[in-house]
Amino acid sequence: MAAKDVTSVIRDLMRKPEQIRNIGIVAHIDHGKTTLTDNLLAGAGMISEELAGKQLAMDFVEQEQERGITIYAANVSMVHKWGESDYLINLIDTPGHVDFGGDVTRAMRAVDGVVVVIDAVEAVMPQTETVVRQALKERVRPILFVNKVDRLIKELKLTPEQMQERFKRIIDEVNVLIRKYGEKEFAEKWIVNVNDGSIAFGSAVRNWAISIPYMQKTKMTFKDIIDLTNKGPEGEKELAKKSPLHTIVLDMVIKHLPNPLQAQGYRIAKIWPGESDSEVAKQMSKCDPDGKLAGIVTKLYPDPHAGYVATVRIFSGKMKTGQEVYLVGADKTQKIQQVSVYKGQQRIGMEEVDAGNIVGIVGLKEAFSGETICDPQDVIPGFESITHIFEPVVVKAIEPKKPQQLAKLIEFLKRVAKEDPTLRVKINEDTGEYLVSGLGELHIDAKIERPLKEEGLDVSVSPPIVIYRESIRNVTPEAIEGKSPNKHNRFYIISEPLEGKVHQAMIRGEFPSNIEVKKKDVELQNKLVDLGFDREESKKVKQVHNRNIFLDMTRGVHAILEVMEMVKQSFREAMDEGPLAREPCDSIKVKLVDAKLHEDAIHRGPAQVIPAVRSAVRDSMISAKTYMLEPKQIIRIDVPTDQLSGAMKEVQNRRGQILEMKEERGVTSITSKLPVAEMFGFNSSLKSSTSGQGFYWLIDVVYEPLPKDLETKVVTQIKQRKGITD
Repeated sequence: MAAKDVTSVIRDLMRKPEQIRNIGIVAHIDHGKTTLTDNLLAGAGMISEELAGKQLAMDFVEQEQERGITIYAANVSMVHKWGESDYLINLIDTPGHVDFGGDVTRAMRAVDGVVVVIDAVEAVMPQTETVVRQALKERVRPILFVNKVDRLIKELKLTPEQMQERFKRIIDEVNVLIRKYGEKEFAEKWIVNVNDGSIAFGSAVRNWAISIPYMQKTKMTFKDIIDLTNKGPEGEKELAKKSPLHTIVLDMVIKHLPNPLQAQGYRIAKIWPGESDSEVAKQMSKCDPDGKLAGIVTKLYPDPHAGYVATVRIFSGKMKTGQEVYLVGADKTQKIQQVSVYKGQQRIGMEEVDAGNIVGIVGLKEAFSGETICDPQDVIPGFESITHIFEPVVVKAIEPKKPQQLAKLIEFLKRVAKEDPTLRVKINEDTGEYLVSGLGELHIDAKIERPLKEEGLDVSVSPPIVIYRESIRNVTPEAIEGKSPNKHNRFYIISEPLEGKVHQAMIRGEFPSNIEVKKKDVELQNKLVDLGFDREESKKVKQVHNRNIFLDMTRGVHAILEVMEMVKQSFREAMDEGPLAREPCDSIKVKLVDAKLHEDAIHRGPAQVIPAVRSAVRDSMISAKTYMLEPKQIIRIDVPTDQLSGAMKEVQNRRGQILEMKEERGVTSITSKLPVAEMFGFNSSLKSSTSGQGFYWLIDVVYEPLPKDLETKVVTQIKQRKGITD
């Protein structure tokens, strides 16, 4: 199809939501996502077939080509014929390295289905579990592509029976994950099944794939596949002709993944917190192109020619060039300069695009990843924030070597924080340092340090710093009084540990970690009660902030409503910086039990209320026995069994704990838990102690109490670093 024809077909299909599929390609690192995407592009006539699998068309940042990994999620739209009809497939290729998992999380908001790619040799790996969990958290449906099957034939020389046995094990493991992380009403419906064709097998690098329905239709067998693969390049070419990868995979996408009309029917309730019976909720659920505009920015990246390009999923209404739109989070109205669809690195301009599509928008200078877009005259509540399942655990302090470059550094950091919200940027007012927190050393290196060098900014970067947490063991014995500086206002505060089930539900993403409760919310109250909260207390919740809850338990206090916003701000400030070392707080329930306020509003302004409440919250935590929590990574190490002792030594030398070990075909997998503080340089040490043959992957991040003998030392070090003298 000529480029002009493709553009006109895309333009036509964008108005037919039944013929659209918004999909992501997700996998553990090096399982073949980008090679698969290249081959789908080649099959759709977007890049030459000779280059497919070698070009890595979706890795277009120099750093990605150099490191050989995907760092940024990349979009492309392609057309595929299924039966008698053309279909528009908007595809996002996502990173596999855990440090760039935030890009995967944001991509999940834009898509309705994913192809989970699994290496047939390595099988289900830690990051496979993470991406399935990320998809299901956003109500995104998974299907399965088992890749690198040619290696089972050529390298492992498996018989058809052994191959089927291996496939069965992979499929069972994936379905265990779907049942574990999927919501009850979807999990059973979304189980992948070899007989219905929601699973395909093949080799992205050799360009072929098969599925059971395709084998039944063409009368091919596993034995034919093995014979053709063993014939070498000629046989593999014939196999790719008989069973072209893009046909099998894209047919599977169209048959098994939902179109926007179907998906928005059940996804909107999950991702949008507004009233479910409101007009705009109904329009989004129906993917109505004539409804009010509602869309979300899922990615932001700089384009050397156009400034910022925002990737937007439109849920209702349409977006067109010249249109004025309202950004809910930024509270700004901006004009769209250009609307386009993606074709890898290129964008094809469109006059307007309807609901149900993923588009590139130029002109939204104030937008950020996660921003809600609507009509200026019909403002809607913002979409649920896009939260990544892991939080930043590593911080580095950055400062410019030349003071005159400070403004440029600030500008750069602001930009990066808008592009990637899993990177957090904070200014230490006392030291003037800029603190950047990320998911790991590589995350900060690839997205901050490296681009800074490329922009010619000369900075000094501190060694990595760990983010600890502060929590409490008991309930405050009696309410702590906080007096305002003018002595005219008094607040009485009690802190206690948050119910364990509520805290766990927040960690799993089943209960929001951050919410403002403006009015009676019966659904929220019922959820809390189901998780063990007292029914009366559930009615008093005013705010949830970073997994801590604030309750207003006062009765009949004059003017309490007038100061409530200031009280909530004080609670947030106290939770962001706890009493021991000004580290973030976790799993705390703070209750305002009484207050005495001055009659005159002029005597109860922010300068009086905020310090009084903030210090009372911190003092109430100290009375409830504050303690420090440290982040630990649960990791899986794979190492040849003859190198096992080297890997074990690395874990034990770093206060690590072995959780599980199993051996298969001469390789031992060790699941262990290590403090993040001991993990710096772990990768290179593991390599040198296992003759370069040990690899590790992150499974989860947990916070656990810091050993008592280390707590005083750690608190002292943090206070020295932050310049805290009290």
